This record gives sequence, C-alpha cells and structure tokens, in this order.
Amino acid sequence: MPTPADDDLAPRERTLLVALLLSLWAPFATGVAVAMSHSTTQVADFVRRSAELLAVAVSWAIVRRLRRRGDLDEAQRAGLERAAARAVAAALAVSAGVMLFLAAARLRAFEPGGDVRLGLAIAVLGLAVNAAFWRRFARLARERPGALIDAQHRLYRAKVAVDACVIAALATVLWAPGHAVTRWVDLGGSVAVALYLAWSAWRTATDGRRHRDRVRQAEG
Repeated sequence: MPTPADDDLAPRERTLLVALLLSLWAPFATGVAVAMSHSTTQVADFVRRSAELLAVAVSWAIVRRLRRRGDLDEAQRAGLERAAARAVAAALAVSAGVMLFLAAARLRAFEPGGDVRLGLAIAVLGLAVNAAFWRRFARLARERPGALIDAQHRLYRAKVAVDACVIAALATVLWAPGHAVTRWVDLGGSVAVALYLAWSAWRTATDGRRHRDRVRQAEG
C-alpha cells in the first residue's frame, strides 16, 4: 500500500515520465541534423542528448520502483536515489569526455558546411523545454530535497547551459561558415560545454555522497 512518502513521489514520477517522453525525440532529430552538417558542436550535442536520455530513463525507473515498493527502508530508498544520481553523473561525465575527444579530433580538420538550420531549431526548442523542466525540478527539490531530484535539477540546469552554447555555436556557423573565427567558436563551444558537464558530473557525484552521509548520521 502506498505510504505518504510514496504519494510524495507521484508528482516526481509524472515529471520524470514526461521528461523521458519529451527526450525520446531529441537524439533522433539531432542525429538527422548531424547528417546534414559537419559541425563538431552538433555531433557532440547528439552524443550528449543520447547519454542524458539514458540517465533520465534510469531515474524514472528508480522513482517508479520506490513508489511501488513500500517495504523498502530508508537506507534502501536512499541507496536507490544515489544510484539514480550516479547515473546522471555518469551521463554528464561521458558526454564531457566525448565532446573533448571530438573537439581534439577535429582541431586540425575543421570543415564547416552543410545545413545547420535544423540543428539550430532543435537546440532552440530544446532550450525552451529544458528550461521548463529546470524550473519544475527546482521546485520539487525545494519541496523535498533528495539525491535523485537534486541530480535531475542539476542535469537540466546543465542542459540549459549546453543548449545556449550550442545555439551560439550553430548560429555562428550559419552566419559565417567560412570565417576564421567560426572554427574557434564551434570548437570552443564544445570545449566550454565539456568543462561545464565535467564540473556538473563532479558536483552531482559529491552531492550524492553527502546525502548518503546525512542518512547514515540520521540512522546513527
């Protein structure tokens, strides 16, 4: 039978489910956009969206299990929440690593071209959607702090920052594809986003450990 804590998880499960469903289209649409251009930032954006989709799926599955398993004690529930936070941290770290690798690989062979308009439109739409979820998860985190929702809040904050950077890079490629500065804006965008993702991964992982320590202290 659902407990009051389980009832508190209902809006979180619904929010994560909507976020998951809205995220399903992003890797596919971005993959099509990648095929139409040679933008390093856009390739990195495809990898990033795919990793984040997996992290959201893991988080939703864990919240769903928490809500339906009323027999779990506080330590077990906290452990599952930390697992979701680790999935988010891993997704952010993988995205950061791939983006740095792509930027380094294309540093000497940068060939801007193709049509980046689709990718730019996807990034603008993604920014609007992710900003809405960022605000939603921020409210949920204030109502009932926890490793899982805190990680989602940080994930969507990072997604908003990444989308803004991708928009700036693709807009520059669209405006002046042959200009010398475009190369550095495109590659620089990948590096800047990768560093931010790495920092977000570290913060998410360390916050998860701090949440674990608080639970242990409460039990002691």
